[in-house]
Amino acid sequence: MPDALSFLGHATMMFHMRGKHILTDPVLTDRVLHLRRRNFSAPQWVSQQPSPDLILLSHLHLDHLHLPSLRRLPPHAPMIAPRGAGKWLRRVLCRPVIELSPGDVYQLDDVTIHVIHAEHGGNLPIIGLAQGYLLKGESTVYFPGDTDVFPQMAELAKENLDVALMPIWGWGPTLGAGHLDPRTAAEAVALLKPRHVVPIHWGSFRPLGHIWELFTYLRTPGPKFLYHMKRFAPETQVHFLEPGGQFIIHPHEDLNLMEKPRQGSQPREASHK
Repeated sequence: MPDALSFLGHATMMFHMRGKHILTDPVLTDRVLHLRRRNFSAPQWVSQQPSPDLILLSHLHLDHLHLPSLRRLPPHAPMIAPRGAGKWLRRVLCRPVIELSPGDVYQLDDVTIHVIHAEHGGNLPIIGLAQGYLLKGESTVYFPGDTDVFPQMAELAKENLDVALMPIWGWGPTLGAGHLDPRTAAEAVALLKPRHVVPIHWGSFRPLGHIWELFTYLRTPGPKFLYHMKRFAPETQVHFLEPGGQFIIHPHEDLNLMEKPRQGSQPREASHK
């Protein structure tokens, strides 16, 4: 079976690689504190996913570290977390925690996971820890977590990336430091040189109150990202997925997408992540 990935909203991905299922930054509910999921109800498509063999945690901000979601998952599945966060995580979660740092490598049977630097979080103890992951199975996929552009991204181009999951906004009308916006995300893609990119981390959640649906930031990051991609990385194909959407990765061949819309098309509002 070729590798595949399923998009579950915001920064939550389920990778299906070499017979293993790897879940990132699980947010599996319709509410996170003052945030509400838009357009889709999570149980509709979360229940269709297999149990994860491994969980990857990029950092400890609450839209990535969601304790109620983690407690819903089977307790035997280990979680990789930034080094220094394990002691606290083991106190609040009943699951194995593996602490790793950028540069470390973890082997899950035939899947190799490299821990990658992330430019995010600041200098706060524990909360400031952040990292991304490079997964290698039949294909090579980069999941950056939350990050700003950093020069070492150019080194990942040597990995011949099949897919990069690229954050292009957030959940509010403004972005803090350590995030990518549509332009800087396109600049990052130009450094990474993947064959395909899937925009994530935009439009999945909004603050409480339907008034926020009137704000254009929920709709415009996708089209803006497409605009900047034509300038900075026109050779990379852009794909938008709706929650629950899955596509199959054929390394060194065209990506057979199982969700619409396809490359370079105008994203529907329900597709905004």
